[in-house]
Amino acid sequence: MELTLIQDYAIQARVAAVIGASVFDRVFAGVRFAETDGPLLYVYAKDESAAAEIEDDFSSLIADIASRLLKREIELVVVLPKVLQ
Repeated sequence: MELTLIQDYAIQARVAAVIGASVFDRVFAGVRFAETDGPLLYVYAKDESAAAEIEDDFSSLIADIASRLLKREIELVVVLPKVLQ
């Protein structure tokens, strides 16, 4: 299921509210919460280092926020760099 822009921005806003603006701007600049496939949420980051940091440090936070906003269980967040999009 493709996420709407509203859903994408809502997840971004909630993540930013939790982690703070400076960390969000550094790590999540250009991020796009793209789609779900069952319990998976696909996220596109600006580059490989941002993708790795998001997946390592923030995937459980994102899964929790996305589960509440989308009203479906998100168990795993898959973060890919935009070059692989």
